[in-house]
Amino acid sequence: MVPCIAIFDIGKTNKKFLLFDQQYKIIKEEEVYIDEIIDDDGEKGEDLETLTNWLHTTWKVLEADYTYDVLAVNFTAYGASLVHVDENGKPVTPLYNYLKPFPAALEKKFYDTYGDKLTLAAQTSSPPLGMLNSGLQLYWLKYEKPELFKQIKYTLHLPQYVSSLFTGQFVTEYTGVGCHTALWDFQKKDYHTWVYAEGFDKLFPPMQSHYRALKTTFRYKKIPAGIGLHDSSSALIPYLKQFSDPFLLLSTGTWGITLNAFAKKPLTPSDLQHDCLQYLTYHGNPVKASRKFIGNIHEEQVRLLADYYQKPALYYKTVRYDEGLLQDSSGLAHHQSHIPVTDKPIISAKINLDLDLYPSYEAAYHELIVQLFRLQLDSIYLAAEDDINNFQTLLVDGGFSKNHIFMTLLGKAFPGLEIKAALSAQGTALGAALVMNIWLYFISKKGPAESAIK
Repeated sequence: MVPCIAIFDIGKTNKKFLLFDQQYKIIKEEEVYIDEIIDDDGEKGEDLETLTNWLHTTWKVLEADYTYDVLAVNFTAYGASLVHVDENGKPVTPLYNYLKPFPAALEKKFYDTYGDKLTLAAQTSSPPLGMLNSGLQLYWLKYEKPELFKQIKYTLHLPQYVSSLFTGQFVTEYTGVGCHTALWDFQKKDYHTWVYAEGFDKLFPPMQSHYRALKTTFRYKKIPAGIGLHDSSSALIPYLKQFSDPFLLLSTGTWGITLNAFAKKPLTPSDLQHDCLQYLTYHGNPVKASRKFIGNIHEEQVRLLADYYQKPALYYKTVRYDEGLLQDSSGLAHHQSHIPVTDKPIISAKINLDLDLYPSYEAAYHELIVQLFRLQLDSIYLAAEDDINNFQTLLVDGGFSKNHIFMTLLGKAFPGLEIKAALSAQGTALGAALVMNIWLYFISKKGPAESAIK
């Protein structure tokens, strides 16, 4: 049997299961897509029951496969998503979509009670984003659905809920409360005063360190089980373990998130207004992050391209960079520094792609990537505090790291940076595996993450 670490990586779009050997090489990988369902308000959201069944089924199948000997398991999942459970650990509400609209009247009530919107945003490092602030999801539930709220024993962020399905333990950790939740006061390093005022601190289980693993059962033996990580924070871990010089990480999936663990400046109102915020590492240290919704747009647009040009759904993976197909490459290195500030954060990312103007799929796809790249460029500069010269390396993790056009454009826009792509697009899962430290006595002094980057 091959000794390994198992990781469940729960993305908003795709769910993955991976096994890593003691060199942190992927030896097994599965991916599923779970259709969204309609919640109790008639809006689309995660199918939590199907997700739970997939997790349990995958584990049972693995136990029956004696090719592998799992020595530890950990979990990573997307943020801004809460699972509210009763005393038996059973969900009492749907898993509400973070894109669900937040009632304007309730938002006014919240800020009338707890103060200026941008002041609160600065204290919690969370742009005011409605349901994308998971703390406001709980506030919404308390006042809009009080009967459901009364049934809640614990509120868990999604990674910790997934962990609880294996361990039976309910915990809270830094990467969950530190991802634009509006729950955490970054200066006080504690829940914000409004959380205590609403009594929500009593709903969150005790804070747990990642150094203290929980336990689960694999083939009737007890093995270490992680407490789960927010996916973007997990994606940063392999690189923090390898690089000592300042670098930027562009982690791509549904969102393109630029992470700067070496930030020196506090968040400004302009940063917050442009959806630049701070995360917490699993140690509880702040990381400046700036996001664009490029992965979601890409997914929508390639479906349209495939239908319009009568190509397979994944045809875009075959398209290589061709400078002759760029209609307008000017301004690829341009970014906007000074934009008027309001209290409404800019999270929308729009493109303008008229397919009638392009003679081929390849030409249209080049234009799509150019437009997405321009959106992401502003985000990169924001996270870098407008000074790219402070960094030596730009690392790209996730799906766009394998996109030849996108990576070529990055190289052209930042000739002074070394652009590195992960050998595996599964840096998020790798980070969750590294946290377990299960191979502590088997790895070299340099650490296992080095082999994950080229």
